[in-house]
Amino acid sequence: MEDMEVERVAPEGPDVAPVEEEPLFTNLDIFLFSLIVGLLVYWFLSRKKSEETIPEFKRLTPVVTPQRETSFIEKMKKTNRNMVVFYGSQTGTAEEFCGRLAKDAQRYGMRGMSADPEEYDMSELPRLAEIDNSLAVFCMATYGEGDPTDNAQDFYDWMQENDEDLKGVNFAVFGLGNKTYEHFNAMGKYTDKRLEELGGKRIYDLGMGDDDGNLEEDFVSWKEQFWPAVCEHFGVEATGDDTSIRQYELVVPTDINMNKVYTGEMGRLKSFETQKPPFDAKNPYLATVAVNRQLNQAGDRHLMHLELDISGSKIRYDSGDHVAVYPVNDVSIVNRIGQILDADLDTVISLNNLDEESNKKHPFPCPTTYRTALTHYLDITNPPRTNVLFELAQYATDPKDQDTLRKMASASPEGKGLYQSWVLDAQRNILAVLEDMPSLHPTIDHLCELLPRLQARYYSIASSGKVYPTMVSICAVVVEFQTSTGRTFKGVATNWLKNKVVVTDNGHKATVPMYVRKSQFRLPFKASNPVVMIGPGTGIAPFMGFLQERGWMKEQGKDVGETILYFGCRRRNEDFLYQQELEEFEKAGVLTQLNVAFSRDQEGKVYVQHLLKKNKEHLWKLIHTDNAHIYICGDARNMARDVQNTFYDIAEEVGGLTHTQAVAYIKKLMTKGRYSLDVWS
Repeated sequence: MEDMEVERVAPEGPDVAPVEEEPLFTNLDIFLFSLIVGLLVYWFLSRKKSEETIPEFKRLTPVVTPQRETSFIEKMKKTNRNMVVFYGSQTGTAEEFCGRLAKDAQRYGMRGMSADPEEYDMSELPRLAEIDNSLAVFCMATYGEGDPTDNAQDFYDWMQENDEDLKGVNFAVFGLGNKTYEHFNAMGKYTDKRLEELGGKRIYDLGMGDDDGNLEEDFVSWKEQFWPAVCEHFGVEATGDDTSIRQYELVVPTDINMNKVYTGEMGRLKSFETQKPPFDAKNPYLATVAVNRQLNQAGDRHLMHLELDISGSKIRYDSGDHVAVYPVNDVSIVNRIGQILDADLDTVISLNNLDEESNKKHPFPCPTTYRTALTHYLDITNPPRTNVLFELAQYATDPKDQDTLRKMASASPEGKGLYQSWVLDAQRNILAVLEDMPSLHPTIDHLCELLPRLQARYYSIASSGKVYPTMVSICAVVVEFQTSTGRTFKGVATNWLKNKVVVTDNGHKATVPMYVRKSQFRLPFKASNPVVMIGPGTGIAPFMGFLQERGWMKEQGKDVGETILYFGCRRRNEDFLYQQELEEFEKAGVLTQLNVAFSRDQEGKVYVQHLLKKNKEHLWKLIHTDNAHIYICGDARNMARDVQNTFYDIAEEVGGLTHTQAVAYIKKLMTKGRYSLDVWS
């Protein structure tokens, strides 16, 4: 039967039985109500549950890394020191001298510490007066065109910008410079002058070391007079104790995890396996060698062009910047040192600073092996300094050898002469010293403590970052010559780079640890300014980058001014570097004028300065009227000086200036950044 919906109607009339009253809620209402309540309960419970299941994060107790002390005053008070030696160092020499002074202090009644001004708050210098009989010594190298070193930049800025009262602060300064440079010892001179202006008391005269002469002799002579002045000023006496003072103790770990042993890294352990930017001196990038070719066609030298692949490194560079590479020592020298000293070079060691408060815990990354230290971290190729000879003397069993070593380390005229002839002139490195003094058998750990760090080598980049953003080019000449002892001296970096084959026999790509250092050697801001570049030999390197960039600017449709190059080499068919590239630049109109001096292709020698003189009228017009920028790269001792003298002559002969006016004119160009040098000695 078909279901029918019937409307229930209450019948009328009294005889009809009463119909049952309809309930307040129907089944449907109850169902809907129950459903709503059920959903509410479910929502409430699930919400509560979700709140409860949110993990409760425990408040982590922060790991407190002991912060490095930035107050050298508090550190001196805490460790009972009264002498602090600050260093401004770019290549490590000033840092080494600083360490020697701090170490010597105890022989002269003082308690010294060496300090990197970059690591401390130098605005605390006035507080040094709080420490009785205190002294601050500054070993300051000059970098570039009279600039402070990277680590002394903040201190230099502080001296310039502040007028703090240094009354009661005793100081002395030793500067490290090179007389072939225009601004000889500028940083040492400025520090000495400024500290006095601020009220400090100079206790001994400014020392000025000349790296073009004998920097070691200059330093030894200065400190021989400096210490008596210290003793007199503070009323202390030298102990007279000349015994060796060890700064580090040897620890040979018995249970060592080889994954925690340094194998050549500069800073972070395993940094060569897991590379992380930014890349700098303490974290170099391991660049692959993409190109390594010989540039010269003939001759007895090896000039080379290398290209380092920096893809993915995020390294950026500009034309004129420098690339720093960390070389590796010759394996044969390392092995021979180990053989003479009867040492197991693969022993894992750590040299730990006996001064627990020192920021410098080890002389090089530790733990490591003797082999790694001698291969990657220590300078075993250059002649040892006098302090090394002095410390080694105790290990000579022959009294004559002992006397000779101590004499060479002294400040006596005879000792200085002997050191100059036997060590420096003969280019004896530490291996040659050990070989020529058979009675000398130092312990290998003490030798490793004494040798200076192997420093990065800098090269002017021979490419443009705008044209080749993933490639850094190097142009270099391999250093190799015979010494008076019959040995062959080989430059560490250039010989190592020469042997960097692009792909090794086992299929591995050759690599070079490197980073980029910024330079002030820059093309003019306005592309329309004329450019005069003077770079004989490998001095052409930065100008290859300049030319690439000027060519790129032309392609961008920019108005590019005259671009003139003066290059010099021995012979056209021997060492005309980048001949093909230069001729192509000239053909494309990028290089307006290519002037090449072949010094030995004719009877009389011709150098770049002779070609400059030939074009003096045009050059004077470019400089004096057209706002040209002059760039000089290469040898500082002879070429840069001769070129500068030639510009004086041009200013006098064409410009009608007196010699004094000509010198002032060129200096003004330097100040304006229109006469730039990238030179080396």
